[in-house]
Amino acid sequence: MPLSFRIRSAEQVDTDTIVDFQIAMAAETEDLHLDRATVQQGVNAVLEDASKGQYWVVRAVVDGADQIIGGLLITFEWSDWRNAQMVWIQSVYVVPVCRRQGVFRGLLRHIQDLVASRGDWCGVRLYVDNGNEKAQAVYNNLGMNGDHYRVFEWFASGE
Repeated sequence: MPLSFRIRSAEQVDTDTIVDFQIAMAAETEDLHLDRATVQQGVNAVLEDASKGQYWVVRAVVDGADQIIGGLLITFEWSDWRNAQMVWIQSVYVVPVCRRQGVFRGLLRHIQDLVASRGDWCGVRLYVDNGNEKAQAVYNNLGMNGDHYRVFEWFASGE
């Protein structure tokens, strides 16, 4: 039977789950071990100030329990070329037992519908670690194009 789920905007009560997801995602995709207190402060900063971004979570009944099974963060970048906000998808995570059941596809469609419904938002972008071939295959299969840009970065902390 296909997984039935609901998508909603995250709330403060979801903080611990979102933090758990971020720590798990960093370890799984980039072998990074994040400091829980720092991640908690970062998640709280978004939940307390929507100008920083918005978390979206997916709820479903799994093994008889209604629980959050995935989520993502959207942040914003002003596009002077389009006179609108570009929406960036970040921090995507779906619990392993719920993968390949349309959860990310549902989240992506939800965000695309939000963008399409607003005149001040123009598109969706995301970045993916070069070594995360599974995620790249998923994004390609969902019609996203990774051919236009490469992301370069610098961190003051020397990461």
